[in-house]
Amino acid sequence: MEYFSIIVTVAIVHLLAVMSPGPDFVMVTRNSLVYSRRTGIYSAIGLGFGIMVHIIYSLIGIGIIISKSVVLFNIIKYLGAGYLIYLGYKSLTAKSTHTESTDKYSTKQDISKWKAMRMGFLTNVLNPKATLFFLSLFTLVINPQTPLSVKIFMGLEMSVVTALWFAFVAFLVSHRLVKSRFNKIQNYAGKFIGVVLIALGIKVALSSAK
Repeated sequence: MEYFSIIVTVAIVHLLAVMSPGPDFVMVTRNSLVYSRRTGIYSAIGLGFGIMVHIIYSLIGIGIIISKSVVLFNIIKYLGAGYLIYLGYKSLTAKSTHTESTDKYSTKQDISKWKAMRMGFLTNVLNPKATLFFLSLFTLVINPQTPLSVKIFMGLEMSVVTALWFAFVAFLVSHRLVKSRFNKIQNYAGKFIGVVLIALGIKVALSSAK
């Protein structure tokens, strides 16, 4: 129980960060509405795996190198911004369809679970703000003397919580009442989501490491 307070603190800080609207939330919402609940949930799983990447390089110290290197930070930043803008462009140019898929409430041809997971994974991994968040979490909140086993446990907890939270978001967003209303305004909603993703991409591109 020696590290119980640290574990609780990290869990609360991380949960609040996860619940804050951002690229992950918009991506899961988009995939749940445009494709299906299944795709939204697999996207959430991809986000969970993305968290594990941040945890791993934070534990081995690469996060510090990234935060101190303008070049590396900018590479991650522009890759992430470009990916969000790409997703936004795809939403803006997507045609409204109503083809059948594995989810009776889906609005267009569904994508594979691997593609959905990849979208979630890349959206999270290429978010430079996530890099800085986990770096600060592991250097400021967690004591340097904290055993590696405890850090790994906290990392796994954050990964699982991230996946579960966004799976819950996907479940709510893909509810038949929400989907039925989305179908009526699919074209406009898709354009709006596209604009939001592009705006987030631009915001990421203009962000700094400070």
